[in-house]
Amino acid sequence: MKGPDTRKARVLVVGDVMLDRYWHGEASRISPEAPVPVVLFAREESRAGGAANVAANCAALGARTQLLSVVGDDPEGASLRRLLEEAGVQVGFHKDRSIRTTQKLRVLARQQLLRVDFETSPSKEVLASKLADFRAALPRCNVVVLSDYGKGGLAHIARMIRLARAAGKRVLVDPKGEDWSRYRGAHVVTPNRAELRQVAGGWKSEPDLERRAQRLRRRLGLEALLVTRGAEGMTLFREGHALRVRAEEREVYDVSGAGDTVIAVLAVMLGAGQRLEQAVRLANRAGGIKVAKLGTAVVTRRELFA
Repeated sequence: MKGPDTRKARVLVVGDVMLDRYWHGEASRISPEAPVPVVLFAREESRAGGAANVAANCAALGARTQLLSVVGDDPEGASLRRLLEEAGVQVGFHKDRSIRTTQKLRVLARQQLLRVDFETSPSKEVLASKLADFRAALPRCNVVVLSDYGKGGLAHIARMIRLARAAGKRVLVDPKGEDWSRYRGAHVVTPNRAELRQVAGGWKSEPDLERRAQRLRRRLGLEALLVTRGAEGMTLFREGHALRVRAEEREVYDVSGAGDTVIAVLAVMLGAGQRLEQAVRLANRAGGIKVAKLGTAVVTRRELFA
């Protein structure tokens, strides 16, 4: 499959970034101090996580990608910038001296044994200056992705959506939390099953799911609601109908970062001129490719259209 010309896509990603760190080692004995494995450290690996992973995936597909976010004035923020610039992302980081760059540290010995999180919310002053940068960056993009990980970096998301809509840009949101009123007016929101259930309540059947999803979509004024459903694939809810796309059969190794890959592919394909339904099918394929990889990872154009 040749695929669309993804160089036409100009994607602006805004949201909560994090540095995903992996400590790899071997665990061959139990600690005498507590009933936990002792890991003999072998090597460390760092990857872009959160909104940074979304941006890296967009760039890997050939899109011109800009990222706006907040990091701490620390080595982890510098490492994240370096990873992104090597991936071809135009980085717009605001440094907040009052916080540490968000990190997820995973300890692995053939499987994940432990995850340690480091996070603090950015200051209001830094967030206000990021909003000004967002307004200035809008003319240079044709799709906006707002990646909300609930870390405080999208305090102005409702205003960002209004500004992007007024500028004629497609707006995609990866949601978090129970209050989705701040996403009102976005074109597409991409929750997973758990995130949708938190807001719409549990469903007993497919018709019940459709009723709840469509009610939520109408209440928020969305063009579409795309629900990722793991092994069940994904369902796109639009006015008057639902499109069910089944997952491609693959061995699931690690689901972390799959939502980032899905929204990145969706944004790039829309930015390249694809219809929403076709973009969803490609995003579904990309999600299947991602879960066969360890940790947060990108799906390349070659992999997607092989």
